[in-house]
Amino acid sequence: MILAWVASLLLLCSSLLVCLERLTALRMVEVKTIAIAQQGFIEAEKSVLTCEKNLSNLSALNESACFIQSIAKNHWLITSKSTPAIQVHVFLDEKSGIATRLNWRQVFE
Repeated sequence: MILAWVASLLLLCSSLLVCLERLTALRMVEVKTIAIAQQGFIEAEKSVLTCEKNLSNLSALNESACFIQSIAKNHWLITSKSTPAIQVHVFLDEKSGIATRLNWRQVFE
């Protein structure tokens, strides 16, 4: 009887260790995925910011890292080409040439 009880405790401990190993592996994958996604968002934000700064002089952007689209007078839609994509709605003041961000969103495919 005691032998069966000890054997069941050992099996329970071994299954607990297997679950902990799986949980640790999933946590490592989660941390790596978050780091990669953050790096992608940083790169997308940098490309959108570059396009936003050079919006008043579109001819200066020879190989743009984003799509620029006019949606109304002085209103522009800037979308990064990289994944994950960020889309920014910008108002461009004609007199000062300053672009003001109205809103932004992540673009889902």
